Amino acid sequence: MMASEHLGTGTIPAPAPPLPRPRDRRRLVPLLVALLLAQMTAAMVTTAVRQTPTIDEPVYVVTATDYLHEHRLRYNPEHPPLGKLLIAAGIAVADPHYDPEFPGTQGEAGRHLLYESGNDPWRLMLWARLPVIALTLLGGLVLFAFARDLAGRAAGLVALALYALCPDVVAHGSLATLDLPMTAFLLTSVWLAWRARNRPRLYVPLAGAALGAAVATKMSALPAIPLLMLLAAWSVRHARAGAGRRRRALSALGGAGVVLAVALAVVWATYLVVDPRLGFAPAEPLPPLAGKRALVSGLLPLPPAYGAGLRAQFAMEYYPWEGFLFGRVYTGALWYYLPVALLVKTPLGLLALGAAGAATVLAVPRLRPAAPYLLLPPALLLAVATTGARDFGTRYALFVPVFLALAGGCVTLWRRRWAEALAGVLVLWVAVSSLRTFPYYLPYANEAFGGPARTHRLLHDSNVDWGQDLGALADRLRGRYPGERVWLVYKGSGVPSYYGIHAGAPLSVPPERVRGLLVVSDSAVAKARGRLAELIRTSRPVDDVGHSITVYRR
Repeated sequence: MMASEHLGTGTIPAPAPPLPRPRDRRRLVPLLVALLLAQMTAAMVTTAVRQTPTIDEPVYVVTATDYLHEHRLRYNPEHPPLGKLLIAAGIAVADPHYDPEFPGTQGEAGRHLLYESGNDPWRLMLWARLPVIALTLLGGLVLFAFARDLAGRAAGLVALALYALCPDVVAHGSLATLDLPMTAFLLTSVWLAWRARNRPRLYVPLAGAALGAAVATKMSALPAIPLLMLLAAWSVRHARAGAGRRRRALSALGGAGVVLAVALAVVWATYLVVDPRLGFAPAEPLPPLAGKRALVSGLLPLPPAYGAGLRAQFAMEYYPWEGFLFGRVYTGALWYYLPVALLVKTPLGLLALGAAGAATVLAVPRLRPAAPYLLLPPALLLAVATTGARDFGTRYALFVPVFLALAGGCVTLWRRRWAEALAGVLVLWVAVSSLRTFPYYLPYANEAFGGPARTHRLLHDSNVDWGQDLGALADRLRGRYPGERVWLVYKGSGVPSYYGIHAGAPLSVPPERVRGLLVVSDSAVAKARGRLAELIRTSRPVDDVGHSITVYRR
């Protein structure tokens, strides 16, 4: 009766929309991955085309150019070649004019290449940065795959979102430097070591190759060698669970040996690619070094140039560097500098999800076997980094936010609506925080510390002001202050006159002559003493460029 009534009156209820099928949801995942990586690409490329060379970049660029043209180990021996060979891939496309007989230091050679050889520094720097941008994106895919292996597709998406939106990752992923490439190779090595639990014959050698790539990019990856050997041994032991105790032990030992052998082979190969004769003629004399560190650097089974570079790194640890933390200028190093700096420069949502993810890894039986792979590498490398003498920035511990993002994805294993909603809110918070700092990713600080406008009051150097805004300063002076007298204290590798900044040196004349605009890099403001401190005290701040340079009026 009721059915006939409905038919008669034309009021048949519309069918409910079908729920998404599992296959449809699987198709959605690649789209979301592509969208996350696309927005990361846009952020990094936008940043790369705006920023003038940072302090370290000209040295890496001229070293990579020398590799291409002369195939010799001359500049920047304190860092192995692989990261600069990556940069060289972009420089090969740019094809800059190069003078291989330039007699200056590596810093002078970098400035000569960019500003005095007839090259366009904007174009050359963009091409040098593009390979690092590409590797950063590949690192995001590795992170997604790792988190998906651990806890499913949702975990992969959360981890990738945290990585792609993290300002520190975007900032250093858009520069022709070595910190992000080393981190990407390290992450890949750990992921492959984890995968070796099921297919050790395939993944153990690959883990060794990725580890070798990390060590061939930055020497700070060296402490990861014994840890990755142990993780590989543990994976092989798990894979051979059905074998006898003796056979499992021998297989585990063999796995560790394979990782070491392949890693060392990769390091040797990178030096051979640059110069098959393994010649080494540094442009500058290396600092002397004695004692246990000199002995260790000479005993490593690595190319002579690697040992020489390691001695140079050790020698830098004895230099009395100046640091700056929360308004305090000090000489030497503070063991807690990096942990505090990471608290300032890591998004609060990423800190919360990373901590919750680490707890999840330890609490959920399914994830507990992954705890050594997720937690030990960043903990070990951070502990080693805190003993260093150079308190210059979170770039020395860039692996921490990356592994936090990996752990953060694991919270999706809590199948409760409040947990899923909270994770979504925290990811959205990271997105908003990242959007608010665009395009000034380098001086980022999270909301608890006042945001990027206040970072220079807490930290200095590559945390805030690495010389990246010289071009933006030139645009600001032309647009707002045309014809005014400018006095400049700039900390960076750029050449102000190239960008049209013709400024006086305020510390070379009596203070009463410094009238007009006083422009000071924030790293110089942070550590200002004597005459510069007095000039700043008696001036009025009127403008800010990129949260890294302050303009005063006198």
